[in-house]
Amino acid sequence: MSSRITTPSRRVAAIGAVFALIVALVATGIAVGENMNDDGGGSGAAASSDASAGAGKQGGAAEADPEQQKMYDQLDKATARREDGDALALGKKDAPVVLVEYADYQCSYCGRFTRETQPELVKKYVDDGTLRIEFRNFPIFGKDSERAARASWAAGRQGKFWAFHDELYAKLRKGDALAEDKLVDLARKSGVGDVDRFREDLKGSAATAAVKKDQNEGFSLGVQSTPSFVVGGRPIAGAQPMSAFEEAIDAARDHAKAGSK
Repeated sequence: MSSRITTPSRRVAAIGAVFALIVALVATGIAVGENMNDDGGGSGAAASSDASAGAGKQGGAAEADPEQQKMYDQLDKATARREDGDALALGKKDAPVVLVEYADYQCSYCGRFTRETQPELVKKYVDDGTLRIEFRNFPIFGKDSERAARASWAAGRQGKFWAFHDELYAKLRKGDALAEDKLVDLARKSGVGDVDRFREDLKGSAATAAVKKDQNEGFSLGVQSTPSFVVGGRPIAGAQPMSAFEEAIDAARDHAKAGSK
């Protein structure tokens, strides 16, 4: 997996060090967070797939000290794109909190987050303008994952990214279930109208470049497992309970409000 990491720029390397430092602080109990059992784990490109690097019940994200908050702010600025017309985003561009998700379509815990937690986050935070969700394709399980990632981007070209994304995660799909013809069938089911264009986009250089951009961003930050999240600069690893996301979102929202005064 390390052979796939591009050499980062000096600025990106510095941000990656910030991400790694936050995760290290969390792991040692200096920052917020708690290790979860297998019910809250993730799928890893490296061995440490069950560790939570996010906001947990111990300490509370709202209690971040000034230096820790500075790191959160740096990471938030580095990851939240807030691009106009981003087909892989949900919510207002100027929402006070951005949740960035790095995920693989063959990852069972990514599917669990999509089916169980994301709808609640949309209902509670996206719909009222508090949260924006930005998805990043982070394929770590080989060519089938990469093909599915390109397909999701291709569906986004026709405004159907989220419908296609949800269909992919409706159940765990691996290997031949992510062959091109199967993905085309899912695209039709998701409402993609121009299937020929979908096939062309799926196999085009623009899709490859878009997925590689997301993937390299994750690698440069030190992301090693899926799903991994950055919520207002606070890293969360694994399909954690709703409460972990609520705490991180509430803390980031309160910090954003305080900064706007």
